[in-house]
Amino acid sequence: MDDRRFTKNSTGKLVPVSIGDRDWAFIPRALPRKWFIPNELWPTLATAREELSRLDGIGRTLPSAELLLTPLQRREAIRSSSLEGTYASAEELLLFELQPTDATSANDRTNDWREVSNYAEAVRAGTAMLDELPLSLRVIRGMHQRLLHGVRGRDRAPGEFRRNQVHIGADRRYVPPPPNELGRCLDDFERFLNEADTIDPLIRCYLAHYQFEAIHPFIDGNGRVGRALLSLCAFKWSRLSRPWLYMSAYFERNKDEYIDRLFAISAGGEWNEWLEFCLRGTIEVCRDGAIRCDRLRLLRETCHARVASVNKRMHAIIERLFVNPITRVTDLVRALNVTYPTARADIDRLMQAGILRELPDVSPKAFYAPEIMHAAYNDDEP
Repeated sequence: MDDRRFTKNSTGKLVPVSIGDRDWAFIPRALPRKWFIPNELWPTLATAREELSRLDGIGRTLPSAELLLTPLQRREAIRSSSLEGTYASAEELLLFELQPTDATSANDRTNDWREVSNYAEAVRAGTAMLDELPLSLRVIRGMHQRLLHGVRGRDRAPGEFRRNQVHIGADRRYVPPPPNELGRCLDDFERFLNEADTIDPLIRCYLAHYQFEAIHPFIDGNGRVGRALLSLCAFKWSRLSRPWLYMSAYFERNKDEYIDRLFAISAGGEWNEWLEFCLRGTIEVCRDGAIRCDRLRLLRETCHARVASVNKRMHAIIERLFVNPITRVTDLVRALNVTYPTARADIDRLMQAGILRELPDVSPKAFYAPEIMHAAYNDDEP
């Protein structure tokens, strides 16, 4: 790590370490329990608060929170994993979730799909743990264990903090604290998660996100766990009805700036630039989520109207499609307790209504709802 980039405004200290040869590791200082917000940041913060509150308000009025929450969490899983070099399309993830399978080799694409699926499960597991636990190292370890369960990182101490030195990048562009410093860093981080309630919730979220990434407590999966934790912090501290805020799509679109801003805090104490970057992202992803929600809600009404004169099962199938817009005949046989011919006839009716299409080049045969897929998962401007 290039120690020449660290100035007197650095947010921590450098210590010598040996990683094959001599290098420097960075130990971040404890986060403060109070935070001064400069005047120039207030307008962006106010807009970010307003957009997050609006998204939460929209979510509270939905007939089912899963209408928006499930696609938001899946998109977060796809984008956060992509930041780490693990790629899966929405179609691949949805098909995998219909029928999870085990990888047959290290190069099997199933590995990627399970890793992405595990991320969404880690977010849900963390949210469930908050029903009984405060934001804590125990919750963080639980999410990490869920993230690495049954995937290529399962031999990299799932759910356990690292006991050896690691570095980021082949060129060691960042070297986090040595393992003998982790306990002190993490103890203070946990206290910050539960003590710093005088700091604005969104500011506090992004302070915590930086600190977690700077500490880098695991051998593998730190970026993904850190972004999942960010969503839980926003959920808890902003008192949202559900964890609606997912930042990975914004971070991926601005990957170089995301990485540079994090490093610039460590090296030069550039907090305001980082916070402005994150608050702009909050506005962007909240507006995106609100637009998606409006489209999904309108589409749900339209789909139900198209089959209003058909049997009641059509409406049950439509509700299922908003949770997973891909289905197979056998899925409906099991879910609705009907015969294969009945389920196939129901799919044919939905195809005639323009709700379903056959998914090409997939075996066994599957059908998808293109309008729902586009509204929920497209990465173009909504």
